[in-house]
Amino acid sequence: MFTLFMLLAPFSIQAEYGDIVLNKQAEKKDMRPVIFPHWFHRIRYNCKVCHSELGFKMRAGDNIVRMSDIIEGKFCGMCHNNQIAWGADRCELCHTGKPGLQSGIIGGNSTGGPGRW
Repeated sequence: MFTLFMLLAPFSIQAEYGDIVLNKQAEKKDMRPVIFPHWFHRIRYNCKVCHSELGFKMRAGDNIVRMSDIIEGKFCGMCHNNQIAWGADRCELCHTGKPGLQSGIIGGNSTGGPGRW
């Protein structure tokens, strides 16, 4: 049964409740890496909310997310707009990673929480 599940599963399930580090752009702009708490969003929303409706690709690292996009209401900015959730002016709430963290997935079914990596 487990083997059948693994053959049919189109995506890695590692990130379902882990954190995702976004650092392709952050440190180039003298900001700390972003720690995206995938687990926090995943327990509240199904996958299609972000990966279909907001345009995030399913593979970690395949998205280029710029602050200008967020401010314009794309990607994270669709909800992080000071109405549904805090806005893009609250940098310290997302840019919590330790300097030098590489982009990717940290954790799996547990997490140390934002900024603890």
